[in-house]
Amino acid sequence: MASTPKFDYYEALGVGRKAKAEEIRKAYKRLARKHHPDVNPGDKSAEERFKRIQEAYDVLSDKKKKDMYDQYGFYSEQGVPPGGGARGGAPNFDFSGFDFSEDFGGGGPRGGGRAGAGTTGGAGFGENLRDVFSQFFTGRGGGAAGAAEAEAAPQRGEDLEYEVRIGFWDAIKGTIIRGLQVQRYEQCPTCGGTGSAGGAASGATCPQCHGSGKVTQAARAMRFQITCPRCRGSGRLRNACPACHGDGRILRTDSIDVRIPAGAQDGSRPRIAGKGNAGTAGGPSGDLYIIVRTQPHPYFRRQGDDIYISVPITVTEAALGSKIEVPTIDGQALLRIPPGTQSGQKFRVRERGVLNPRTGRRGDQYVEVQIHVPRVVDERSKEILRELARLNPQDPRAQLFTRL
Repeated sequence: MASTPKFDYYEALGVGRKAKAEEIRKAYKRLARKHHPDVNPGDKSAEERFKRIQEAYDVLSDKKKKDMYDQYGFYSEQGVPPGGGARGGAPNFDFSGFDFSEDFGGGGPRGGGRAGAGTTGGAGFGENLRDVFSQFFTGRGGGAAGAAEAEAAPQRGEDLEYEVRIGFWDAIKGTIIRGLQVQRYEQCPTCGGTGSAGGAASGATCPQCHGSGKVTQAARAMRFQITCPRCRGSGRLRNACPACHGDGRILRTDSIDVRIPAGAQDGSRPRIAGKGNAGTAGGPSGDLYIIVRTQPHPYFRRQGDDIYISVPITVTEAALGSKIEVPTIDGQALLRIPPGTQSGQKFRVRERGVLNPRTGRRGDQYVEVQIHVPRVVDERSKEILRELARLNPQDPRAQLFTRL
């Protein structure tokens, strides 16, 4: 039933229905410590269990809320819905006091197209779930006659995604993309978004149900077929606007400027509010999300706010130590190489990474040194290396055979 919670609060805390307040409090503290996100970093299931535990305790720890839950099987800030009755009560349900968006979301999935634009969902299923249950349980919505009782509800426009590719330095320093061509549905200027011409009946096919008079709403494993809110079950639109054919929107191409902030990472999604598809029946427009893809640099590698680079050094610099200049995203910096440095060793240059616009802090740069061994062709150099070998006879591979 729609008026019951998603799970049993007593079972969530592992206590019986006659549990006292102290027993409920102890159970909550024990489970909260066990499933807290800080104790289980990255564990989504633990995070969900913690949310359930918190929700259950919020209700069962408050006498007023607990009494309502015990009597009716749910708790609502708006109180008991008219005709709701106790557990398993009368079938005359009123869902006006409930927020279904918590379970099903109002924004829809945000998966999008890679080549150009993709629709990421507009008004989600949760926004229509009240109407779905109302049609089922109040007997409304049986064809055009039942649907005529209510006007089409305003629907938020779909979100859009556009992928853009920028250079390495543009992501570091920020940039503005001029004249990005975005195809989006805008409010029809002829009918003002109503979809109606106000003239003689045109009998255009409804663009929402495609003439069937029914639309399917789905969320997770649940699917419902309800009366089309646009044509109210008739499958045809009367007085349809000739410009938009009753949809209330027309497809246009906009040219917009997009600001990419400094420090943008590959895969980041800057949002431009209100630049998605226009809503229907007076609903607000969706948003436009810009998917940032950054091109690689020939020397620098970026991981989060940190910069990595591989730098060659000579044998003598590695053996005797030295001070060398290394490139950074800000220019050159001096790096001390200690004596006896090995190939592949990494050194950190503090605060020479990317500035994070949210925290105001800079990352670090990590320099990995690679010892460059020269090709020896003259006898003098060979003799010096032989002398070096005689003076340093230790075998670097000796430890490999100690445990064989």
